Amino acid sequence: MLTVDDLSQLRATLDGWRRQGLRIAFVPTMGNLHAGHHSLVRLARERADRVVVSVFVNPTQFGPNEDYGRYPRTPEADAAGLATAGADLMWLPSVETMYPHGAEATVKVSVPQVTEGLEGAHRPGHFDGVATVVARLFNQVGPDVAVFGRKDYQQLAVIRYLVRDLAFPLEIVAGDTLREADGLAMSSRNQYLSSEERPRAAEIHRCLQWMRQALQAGHPREAVEAEAAQRLETAGFVVDYAAIRRPDLGLPETGPADGGRVALIAARLGRTRLIDNLEFGA
Repeated sequence: MLTVDDLSQLRATLDGWRRQGLRIAFVPTMGNLHAGHHSLVRLARERADRVVVSVFVNPTQFGPNEDYGRYPRTPEADAAGLATAGADLMWLPSVETMYPHGAEATVKVSVPQVTEGLEGAHRPGHFDGVATVVARLFNQVGPDVAVFGRKDYQQLAVIRYLVRDLAFPLEIVAGDTLREADGLAMSSRNQYLSSEERPRAAEIHRCLQWMRQALQAGHPREAVEAEAAQRLETAGFVVDYAAIRRPDLGLPETGPADGGRVALIAARLGRTRLIDNLEFGA
């Protein structure tokens, strides 16, 4: 596997692959990779001849009181895991490469409507940072297909709208959320959990399952959301939201909903903020 930190070298390598007629898949990450990320790489390998994975902790998607400074950076371990998972190239841009005029002076991308509510309400500016860095990465890599995880459900909707609205010539593929044995969604932030907090963290997935069961049993959505938040608070969480939405999250121009729903939770346990979701039929 190649490891590249120079943009001209990246483009030269990718141009060589394209001249050979090879299809290129791309998996953007912030590093500190785990089995969930590796599953996205394997999914990308099924869709293309070459797989590029970026590792970049993006400062513009972190708020002023969030964990940018302590976000774990493990490039050597990431490289070893990616090579085993089947990646062909790890792209390691610097902040200066990604934002040559500085983060404050950069051209920004803002996605309307689908960013409202949920994460958008609790992390102002977060999705502007996500959309900006993903647009830049797409321009740098020029992939035929890009793979994102379903765990960041609203982010996936934002990326889909971004690609359609800006006419990026690529396919978006969603990978399923990988879970620990007790149901906790795999996440780089799980390592922040203390030994006492870790077993309790699985309550999020159990609560999502209860929300599905309760809504399908005919209970009103608002009552289910309120009860879910109460259950989490009783378990020691500080809840940002426990919500049930249409699968498109209000994404424009997607046509009528198919009757499905998605339950979404964001909550803090100690210093760690966890998010998860569960799609189901209405």
